[in-house]
Amino acid sequence: MVKVRFVNLEAQLTLIKDVIISKITSFLESGYYIFGPELNNFEKSVAEYCESKFAIGVGNGTDALFLSLKALGIGNGDEVITVPNSFIATAGAISATGAKPVFIDVKDDFTMNPNLIEQAITEKTKAIIPVHLTGKICDMDPILEIAKKHNLFVIEDAAQSIGSKYKGKKSGSFGDFGCFSLHPLKNLNCFGDGGFITTNNEELYNKLLLLRNHGLINRDECVLWGYNSRLDSLQAAILSIKISDLDKTKERINYIVNKYKSGLKNHVEIPSHEDYDDIFYHTFIIKTDKRNELKKYLLEKGIETSIHYPIPIHLQEAARELRYRKGDFPIVEKQAETILSLPLYPELTNEQIDLIIKEISSFNFY
Repeated sequence: MVKVRFVNLEAQLTLIKDVIISKITSFLESGYYIFGPELNNFEKSVAEYCESKFAIGVGNGTDALFLSLKALGIGNGDEVITVPNSFIATAGAISATGAKPVFIDVKDDFTMNPNLIEQAITEKTKAIIPVHLTGKICDMDPILEIAKKHNLFVIEDAAQSIGSKYKGKKSGSFGDFGCFSLHPLKNLNCFGDGGFITTNNEELYNKLLLLRNHGLINRDECVLWGYNSRLDSLQAAILSIKISDLDKTKERINYIVNKYKSGLKNHVEIPSHEDYDDIFYHTFIIKTDKRNELKKYLLEKGIETSIHYPIPIHLQEAARELRYRKGDFPIVEKQAETILSLPLYPELTNEQIDLIIKEISSFNFY
């Protein structure tokens, strides 16, 4: 019998169901189903939350990356530097433009190792996509310095890091673009697919407005070949409610994370952070050489866990044409064999948190 689910969206809905239903009813009666005031209000709110001048709602987090690359003119023959321990969408979006993903290894904290960037730069390199994995923002100062030195664009894959800060500055406000996912499993989530892009560049913002809507300047005139990637106004209406609860969500998540760190530090390797980090954790990932055994043991005790991610991108069948081999990125590969994600959502009860800590502490690691 499952005592602790890894994901429990139903519990989240229960707390806000009446408000959501009322909002949906009002939205349906408005008749503004594509674009309209709900999307405008959400974009304004989320731009303010992310401390960026502009935010553009799009169909999903993958489209956020793809449209950002297209807005910068990146395509056939170009190269984009990123990491192989992300979700497949990061490299997939690069490939979809016709460009080539170029991988580098990460640090122990799962984020891009800035010391490895310059050796991966070629005359074809056009951009860097640092991935803020688990909620932790990459070490952005050296990344931005290298990008400026080599005249490269920076696109933050911020799908997992809304609300996190690096040296007092919010995720998504560092690069040319910040790309966010609103997938149901994210800290700010909708009831389906959704995403948005942040930028401080008005020219790029205006280009994105065209790209997400077929390149249309009005119903009848098209000025460039674009795409259909609009954030549904219904989702924007729901998100406008949820964004007001983000700070409260972060407070609860921090409470759970601190309980985990305190209770598990003598048994497994726990996430590390710098003094300047202010992390809004998306996942809480521990490391142990007995990962598979621990995962099985916890499931037998009724506790679901997950792995983010068991197969690095460079070892996926889809990446065969990139000609990477096992051993090319030893830190990423070692992490893939030892990482385990614990349940982490605000609706976890204190009793469930204590149970997870108790069972992990009782496991035989020797």
